[in-house]
Amino acid sequence: MARLFGTDGVRGLANRDLTVDIAVKLAQAAAVVLGEDARARGLKPKAVIGRDPRISGEFLAAAVSAGLAGSGVDVFDAGVLPTPATAFLTADLDADFGVMISASHNPAPDNGIKFFARGGHKLPDELEDRIEAAMAGDLLLPIGGGVGHVTRFADAEDRYVVHLLGALPNRLDGLKVVVDCAHGAASGVSPEVFADAGAQVIVIGADPDGLNINLGYGSTHLSALQTAVLEHSADLGIAHDGDADRCLAVDHNGAIVDGDQIMAILALSLKERGQLARNTLVATVMSNLGLKLAMQEAGIEVIETKVGDRYVLEEIRSGGYTLGGEQSGHVIFSQYATTGDGILTGLKIAAEVARSKKPLAELTKAMKVYPQVLVNVPGVDKTKVSTNQVLQAAVAEAEADLHGTGRVLLRASGTEPLVRVMVEAADEGTAQSWADRIARVVEQQLKL
Repeated sequence: MARLFGTDGVRGLANRDLTVDIAVKLAQAAAVVLGEDARARGLKPKAVIGRDPRISGEFLAAAVSAGLAGSGVDVFDAGVLPTPATAFLTADLDADFGVMISASHNPAPDNGIKFFARGGHKLPDELEDRIEAAMAGDLLLPIGGGVGHVTRFADAEDRYVVHLLGALPNRLDGLKVVVDCAHGAASGVSPEVFADAGAQVIVIGADPDGLNINLGYGSTHLSALQTAVLEHSADLGIAHDGDADRCLAVDHNGAIVDGDQIMAILALSLKERGQLARNTLVATVMSNLGLKLAMQEAGIEVIETKVGDRYVLEEIRSGGYTLGGEQSGHVIFSQYATTGDGILTGLKIAAEVARSKKPLAELTKAMKVYPQVLVNVPGVDKTKVSTNQVLQAAVAEAEADLHGTGRVLLRASGTEPLVRVMVEAADEGTAQSWADRIARVVEQQLKL
């Protein structure tokens, strides 16, 4: 039987893959596993639940709330809020766990359910496996006073806004910022907090109707933000995804600033102020080579993890580091957040522009972006990537030719018989040429 939990909770097409029945059973099982410590102390477990504005979130949130309350959990319904807000509020309320109903950057018909453990941290695989096992068993449900209350978390948004403003190193007075909310969960909070921080705010993509989330706006569709920044002569633009755990930016020229560039700028800023723990940045193997070289030049160590913000988080927590993230715009500030927070990231990058009195375009010069070419090779035996000698010889030949000005990365897909070939080089032609050559070797050597 396939595992229900994926890399970031349970996700699928709402009302097909992710039904009311599954949502209720998942909530009941989570109540058993994640409420265990509270019940052992003779207390009712507490849970915070939030959602993004997609239409299916309404019935899924109702189903999850019913499943939790029917299992003896007191539920605090925070309504429409970003994923990092739900994580923060879980910790701030000292709840036993949190639940977020969202499919992040996916289109509106999809949805998902993800859980946060006490303190607002993502669940380890072991807890997810226990929840799945509990779903298959018989659940003894309480009656009478044993059931839980469902309460509207009335000041949830205000608590989160105060938290974000408290994380700012300086105000944003004098900055004109375009904020693109992807018609998602950031639509209420992000414009408010940027304005409260002193910025002049132009808002786009902040009219969610339940069906338009991520549609033509947000971090996966940056052209609208680029146009708005140029049209309004703004200092910069900030783009979130549907649940606002990501942030990408646009400089005053309309050029895109990705997660690697954002991390480079913020790592240098934190180091300058003595706030970069152990002079270390945590990134994934997919981060641009330019990030690693820029950090090396600045005396900052880069620790690489597998792709996925959960692995970045694990490394940050185990090593006590301050900053980490992904090229996609998941950026984690461990002092202020337990997960990627797109609004916090946007505030931090805007604050650095204000503090330094340098345009974002100038700040990005701290890192040279190397051309990065990705070729997917389907229908191959991905288990033999590291053992096929002909393939490894081809990789070694490419790396020798690039002699320190590029790199080759082969990644097996986690869900299908597919290998991803990524090549970076000083110029795009060289990167494309080597990526195509190695992809042909993968196809020839590993064909099923």
